[in-house]
Amino acid sequence: MLKEGASKRVGVVKAMTEGLGGSMEAFYFGFGDSDLYVLADFPDNTAAAAVAAAVWSSGALSSYQTTVLLTAEEIDAAAKMALSYRPPGS
Repeated sequence: MLKEGASKRVGVVKAMTEGLGGSMEAFYFGFGDSDLYVLADFPDNTAAAAVAAAVWSSGALSSYQTTVLLTAEEIDAAAKMALSYRPPGS
């Protein structure tokens, strides 16, 4: 990044995201345990996994974390699903 600049890295990530049919909503640099935060919307988890695998295998990161976010509608649909569950010890 020192050579090409932070804006160049933002463009690379945006192009990669859009190339998979997604959109990059936000890109931030930070201090602390995580130095980079990207909020992206992908068409499915497979596309998100492809990005994670590509970035990780490049050796550019020492660690990463992907968090899948759910909409209120997805949570409502999950709450309506019928399932059989018995808590431990019951």
